[in-house]
Amino acid sequence: MTKLEQPNAESFEPKIVGFLCNWCSYAGADKAGASQTPYPPNVSIIRVMCSGRVDPQFVLEAFHKGADGVIILACHPGDCHYKEGNYRAVQRHRILLRLLEQFGIEKERCNFDYVSAGEGEKFVRVITGMVSTIKALGPLTLALPVS
Repeated sequence: MTKLEQPNAESFEPKIVGFLCNWCSYAGADKAGASQTPYPPNVSIIRVMCSGRVDPQFVLEAFHKGADGVIILACHPGDCHYKEGNYRAVQRHRILLRLLEQFGIEKERCNFDYVSAGEGEKFVRVITGMVSTIKALGPLTLALPVS
């Protein structure tokens, strides 16, 4: 990208990949949509059966393919349909943040949060906050080897 093609701070619209738990977070997103609560359209949602199934490799691949940020949304502690998948997800997220640091990716670009099926408003707040954070950070530029 040449200097003329680079977006300025006002025109930059981040690309964010969201991994949402089927049972809670995805249903929370659906509730926000059903209530017609507006939120930024910057997030491409990937529905997963459980947040515990989000492999760190999926997150790295999202960044490698052009995402400026990634968000993982899980069931609240104690509410996982698979007993402890959300606990596994939060542990993986902590490890993932250290890995991303090795690649020079700011930890703010990869968020983890809990959103239940009844929390459409929280879903909107989390997504809006993530978009604002990534806009402030600007586009992600990686120097990863091509696989």
